[in-house]
Amino acid sequence: MFELILAGGWIMAPIIICSILALTIVVERFWTLREKKITPPNLVDQIIKLYQKNRITNEAISKLNNNSPLGRILASGLRNMNAERELMKESIEEEGRQVVLDLERFLNTLGTIAAITPLLGLLGTVIGMIKVFAVITSVGVGDPAVLADGISQALLTTAAGLSVAIPSLMFYRYFRGRVDELLLKMEAQAVYLVEVVHGDRPGIKK
Repeated sequence: MFELILAGGWIMAPIIICSILALTIVVERFWTLREKKITPPNLVDQIIKLYQKNRITNEAISKLNNNSPLGRILASGLRNMNAERELMKESIEEEGRQVVLDLERFLNTLGTIAAITPLLGLLGTVIGMIKVFAVITSVGVGDPAVLADGISQALLTTAAGLSVAIPSLMFYRYFRGRVDELLLKMEAQAVYLVEVVHGDRPGIKK
């Protein structure tokens, strides 16, 4: 393996760095975007029960805010639960935009890696072919072994770039879809809370 990396030339270094970054982001996003961590089950029901018992205090809101991304969104709404419905919804939407930024953290980097690694591989291919033509110009094509260095570099860097880009793009698409799915769930639960607070839904029985 080390021999293959050396044969690929210096362009293999940024490709390897990109692969390490991509792997780190994938592992971190899998850990961070767990559904139980983002949208804890029964959290909305628990908050509605507290609301119906008039036990929504500043301390309870602060605890909810630190609970999870869904908790942050619900807490922003509860801070304005005595205001008009539109104001409560606006506060939830504003906090939701901040939550989206957190959920999409590093995804742009992963998408960039998926985009640039094939270009790095192509650059390595071009460099390898330049070496091949330089050798042909100097010594001709009589000895294939002389051409092997440039040809191997061209093939190895292309393969390495694609090997990093393909899974990076797959995981980028997957995580974007995952974020959208989680946002829909949080939006539905936040709307439910707003409707209960403003009497549009009966909520949970005490």
